[in-house]
Amino acid sequence: MLKALVVDDDDGIRWVLSRVIKEQGFEAIEAPDLATAKQAVAEHEFVIIFLDVFLPDGNGMQALESGMFHAPVVMLTAETTFDHAVEAYRAGAMEYLPKPFDLDEVRELVERTKPKPTKAKVSRNKKSEGSAAEAKAQHPHSHQPQSHQPILGKSKAMQQLFRMIGRVAASDMTVLITGESGTGKELVAQELHKQSPRANQAFVAINTAAIPAELLEAELFGHEKGAFTGADKARAGHFEEADGGTLFLDEIGDMPLALQAKMLRVLETGEVQRVGSTKTKRVNVRLLAATHQFLQDKIKKGQFREDLYYRLNVIPVHVPPLRERSDDIPELAAALLASAAEELHITAPILMDDAIGLLQRYDWQGNVRELKNVMRRLAVLTPGASITMADVALALGNDEDNHSQEDDTLSGAVHRCIKRYLDQLGYADVQGLHRHVLEQVEPPLLKLVLDKAEGNQLKVSEMLGLNRNTVRKLLKNYDIDPTHYKR
Repeated sequence: MLKALVVDDDDGIRWVLSRVIKEQGFEAIEAPDLATAKQAVAEHEFVIIFLDVFLPDGNGMQALESGMFHAPVVMLTAETTFDHAVEAYRAGAMEYLPKPFDLDEVRELVERTKPKPTKAKVSRNKKSEGSAAEAKAQHPHSHQPQSHQPILGKSKAMQQLFRMIGRVAASDMTVLITGESGTGKELVAQELHKQSPRANQAFVAINTAAIPAELLEAELFGHEKGAFTGADKARAGHFEEADGGTLFLDEIGDMPLALQAKMLRVLETGEVQRVGSTKTKRVNVRLLAATHQFLQDKIKKGQFREDLYYRLNVIPVHVPPLRERSDDIPELAAALLASAAEELHITAPILMDDAIGLLQRYDWQGNVRELKNVMRRLAVLTPGASITMADVALALGNDEDNHSQEDDTLSGAVHRCIKRYLDQLGYADVQGLHRHVLEQVEPPLLKLVLDKAEGNQLKVSEMLGLNRNTVRKLLKNYDIDPTHYKR
């Protein structure tokens, strides 16, 4: 009978995995630590091993790299980060499985290891044995510090993305990254470069939609002196600048058709020709491209070359929109808020549970980019030490104000903000709305009037039409010091 080894210090996880493995017709042997696993490997031949990262007597990832196991290994970990996914594949894992895992995925992995022809089986085992050494040779800088903008996400959609990046980063294959605007396609491209053998070489990024069509060719391929008006000296293009490294072409769907033909030739020959030159130069570049458009629709309309599409779409990587991974929003929002506070040299306010709930219910048409802008706004404008649901509702309402062509009066702006707040919250759930709105409106109004009155509370009382004692009470409640406004 085929055997599978489950190495995990959690009794419950071992039991669940063993049950699924037995359902697939395998014998399951359990090990709570590396010492027991080592003994099991010496006594049995396994076709698949499920291995936890953190074990009582050592690190599973390090044990895999050491060559301790001679069968395909599936790494198990509760640390569902991008770095862990990449590290698992580098160590030689067949697959990376984040906890809590989908049992259907476990079944599929076990099914995948059922006997194949001897030649194929030997090849797979050799790959497993040598993969750690190969990974180290391919990634001499695997211990370099990670990016200051890590890709975050524990959702199933993001775990699938992490796995894809981990699998393809070490190759030189062309990758087409798709996804809506603001999802972080360039961040994915940066990680693909950073985790590749080209990490020490140049990473050159260009947004093809941001450059006029008549200049894009020269930007990509370079030009000779006098090639066109203004070309007072020869200049290398982005392909030459990226030689040995990675070239990232964002918004590839907007590239003019005439230039697409030249791009196809570069991909086929590996040679570039500067504008105004008759000579070609060979370049060694890994190409990554991205688009928010559905290129197959553009192909049908004759706006994108089908042969170029297939050249680019060797490895497709899709970045999911934020609305499809709302489980990631608490972690993302907290990280973006902390980053904004650090950049602005202020103390980050605390996100309250009701505020996080509203963020998760929002549609996020602008995806992570929109979330980043909202968190920067909240970092600056939140009057207190914590961000409430009302703060978030008003911050989200500001986006509508910025784009609306409706009534631009104060009354119109307030109407839109409150309407947006109620739409996001759901009218049936509204409680204490009057107090929520007052707590948002009163502090900035008090501060503006204090500034106008140069801190004179008597003038503030007159301007607001309130009793002086009421003004003092409000200033105390909102922790506003009027002396800061005296000049």
